[in-house]
Amino acid sequence: MSNVKEQVQAFLNKCEELKNCKFIMATTKIKDLLKCIVNSSELYLLFKEVTQNFDYNEFKKRCLITAHDGYVNKSYVSLPDAAGDRLAFIFCLLVEFDRDSINFNSFLQRYYAEDGSYYSSYHAFCDDVICNLQTLIQSVFELELADGEMQQQNYSNQNESNAYLASVLTQIDFLLRREIEQINAIQIQDEEKEAGVNILNELYKAIKQANVNLIDALLNGYHYFCAQNKIQTDSFKELVNTISNLLGALCD
Repeated sequence: MSNVKEQVQAFLNKCEELKNCKFIMATTKIKDLLKCIVNSSELYLLFKEVTQNFDYNEFKKRCLITAHDGYVNKSYVSLPDAAGDRLAFIFCLLVEFDRDSINFNSFLQRYYAEDGSYYSSYHAFCDDVICNLQTLIQSVFELELADGEMQQQNYSNQNESNAYLASVLTQIDFLLRREIEQINAIQIQDEEKEAGVNILNELYKAIKQANVNLIDALLNGYHYFCAQNKIQTDSFKELVNTISNLLGALCD
């Protein structure tokens, strides 16, 4: 494929095919989705990066949950909070379905047992897992999908660097959303909340554009905003550290 937009759009189309196909074709469509990743240099490197140090077995224990409630056991899937971990977990899960190391039919009946039918279970799975996958990929490649052009010069000409930066962006996206939620929950004046949220939204745009000077200016502005309003959120330190790592990578 000639550019990133084509690669990513082809992948998103495969996600739509998976969501809309008949249940009997699901495992074939999962195989097609994984082939699409292998055939795309950008997607392949992204998934390689996010799974590199990912402890899938540990996350399976956390995310595939069975709750004991009296005489009834209820099993469900709780996807990881961090966007990079969520992307890695979904990918590894799909690989297990493809290899049949986890039987897809049994998985649906256990973790997405809606009305007992495979049809309902399958659509609940797609609404949860595949829609999450689509959203994450759309977030990572937002500029490429919007402009239709490769934006790699904003970061680096090396594919490995792009994949690393893309994985960092998924983490920053999650942290910014969590920061905004915490700002909105704090008891300060509405205009102050709006100012803080606007800084964070502009910060994310600057990050997507790889505008180092603007990132630095907005980050300083947000530091000042937090100091003035005596705000210290749970995600602030992690957010600053992650953005600092990104700035270091962009300046290399």
